[in-house]
Amino acid sequence: MKKTLLFGIISFLFFSATAQKQDNAAKAKADSLKWARLEAKMVYPLFNTGKFSGVIPVNDPTEIPDPNMNYKLLFELLIINKDSAATEINHGITEICRIINLHVASGIPVSNINPVIVVHGPALFAFYNNDRYKKKYKTDNPNISIIEEMIKKTGTKFIACGQAMGFREVSKEEMIPQMKISLTAQTVLSGYQLKGYKLFSIAEDRQ
Repeated sequence: MKKTLLFGIISFLFFSATAQKQDNAAKAKADSLKWARLEAKMVYPLFNTGKFSGVIPVNDPTEIPDPNMNYKLLFELLIINKDSAATEINHGITEICRIINLHVASGIPVSNINPVIVVHGPALFAFYNNDRYKKKYKTDNPNISIIEEMIKKTGTKFIACGQAMGFREVSKEEMIPQMKISLTAQTVLSGYQLKGYKLFSIAEDRQ
């Protein structure tokens, strides 16, 4: 009786695990097909840093932003890729590019978009100069070209938190030359918001 019950329990657990694995595989396949369909539709009006920076077109939207306004965008960037993704553009930068793309796709002129990116926490490492990045990750810094493109196309300003640099032991000389240094991110965030900038917190890696 006990052996039969034990066999039944083991069989149930085995078939449950097998069914769960099959469900997971089916879900992964469905997600992959969904992304393939979405990618086929996506457009990249200003920046292309991969599929997560794309915009899905919307036919005849009924809420249209004012194209004559000055869109002052303030981004607080905190995330860093896992070491295994060190060859990829920082996922937070990709999200920022997606937000800017959404503004452009909505009909806002690039000349009316003014991004400021405040960098602190581990995100500082994405802004190492190429030599320092290669020393840490054994690969060239994939972020440098998109940083240069953002500056060229939108005049994006990059500002590092001096407190975070001290805590992370990152020197100014190790950073990209385009990076401005502040005493603290907190005064930059408060100051720019008082100037009318809209704050976006880029703190969670969804990729």
